[in-house]
Amino acid sequence: MTAPAVERPRRHSRASADAHAIATTGLTKQFRGGQVAVDNLDLAVPTGAVFGFLGPNGSGKTTTIRMLLGLARPTAGTHRLLNGQMPEDAAAILPRVGALVEGPAFYPHLSGLDNLRRLDAVDRTADPSTSRARIGAALDRVGLTPAERKRYRTYSLGMRQRLGLAAALLRPRELFILDEPTNGLDPQGTREVRTLIAELAAAGTTVMLSTHLLAEVEQICTHVGVMHAGRLVAQGPLAELRAGTATRVEVETERPVDAIATMQRLELPEIAVRGRRVSAALADLPSDRIVAALVYDGVPVQGFRVVVPDLESVFVGLTGEGFDVSG
Repeated sequence: MTAPAVERPRRHSRASADAHAIATTGLTKQFRGGQVAVDNLDLAVPTGAVFGFLGPNGSGKTTTIRMLLGLARPTAGTHRLLNGQMPEDAAAILPRVGALVEGPAFYPHLSGLDNLRRLDAVDRTADPSTSRARIGAALDRVGLTPAERKRYRTYSLGMRQRLGLAAALLRPRELFILDEPTNGLDPQGTREVRTLIAELAAAGTTVMLSTHLLAEVEQICTHVGVMHAGRLVAQGPLAELRAGTATRVEVETERPVDAIATMQRLELPEIAVRGRRVSAALADLPSDRIVAALVYDGVPVQGFRVVVPDLESVFVGLTGEGFDVSG
């Protein structure tokens, strides 16, 4: 399968960086042992987008997020958040950013409520007079109000993820950067987080969602960046990535050799055969004409379908790897 003709990573001028909530140029992280975790990353997250940062575990997503938030120092390159240069403008920018990274750390002996109280108290940009209301609202939004007085050490993984989201929601943010936010959540919790992300986006907040679940991206993201082995192999609107992969036709027949001959006569590209199933890229030919040609050539057709490309097809085309489609 040929790689989709999608928007490729590119260098950004200062003007183009200012048009995005997140913009990186040549961002690189090499560890002491020589491993390059993130390689020359040029990322552009449009303001107001729900940006799916997609890739298998170990592809460099979390390392990228840690660099974006100033939790790890890049080996090379620069980046901007909300039009501010990082790390120079971190003090002014980071209070406008909510983040959930690698499972949040809280005090195990404190309750969820007291953990949030402590976090809010040390935030010099937060209004103490509204602390109680904001904490209550954040706990309610993530469904933790019934467990707010339980100690953190008794929380399940899913509850800990919820508390991390609540911490990010303690005050209005212009940008959320969420690393695997549904990790450990049951199906109901996963749906609730997806609804929350949709609500944030509807209010004009930019969301960068790092995930290895295609279902998560398919359901809520407007834009996608695909990571593979530390490199950004494609980025752009989700619809464009899908459109860049050719629609295929597939016929099931007891005479696949004859079906191949018909498709070759029609000059269909990328013909492939798997047992009794023969497929090809549709190109510009109407699908009903292909069926008519098969019947005319005497090919017995037990099944025929048009296969519209999905995100899994895009990912496989870009990386040559399978992917986790669950979630």
